Amino acid sequence: MKFAGFLAAAGLGLGLAVSVATSGAMAQGGFSGFQGAWVSGRADCAEVFSTTGKGTSFKKPVDIFAPAFIVTGTRLRTPQATCRIKSTRPTGDRQVLVLDCANAVAGSEVRVLMSTQPDGSLRRYFNAQDTTGTEYKLCSR
Repeated sequence: MKFAGFLAAAGLGLGLAVSVATSGAMAQGGFSGFQGAWVSGRADCAEVFSTTGKGTSFKKPVDIFAPAFIVTGTRLRTPQATCRIKSTRPTGDRQVLVLDCANAVAGSEVRVLMSTQPDGSLRRYFNAQDTTGTEYKLCSR
């Protein structure tokens, strides 16, 4: 029973990585505006991230359910997973990001749709038919 709970939590972390990873891929594809720490919804940057001279990281203890991610170079990190940005490809006003993500239990290749917004935010889409998406705001670079 404990193992099943662990697998469910790990799967959720990988799912968050997938949804968040999108931004990271664009960052290295010539989109430097995607670098930094990002949160979604009503999450407060100060409650999720800690910034030191070495950069931004997740606050300890890490909230594994925080709708947040950090893009540094070709890496995208969520509270439970790390992704390597493999490639980006434009498709209309969006970018398709291909990520190689892993957490403590599994690894997977993930494709994500993202776009930049006029106000500087990012929007992640679940599929090509999604017109609303999920908004992420920048906390720090």
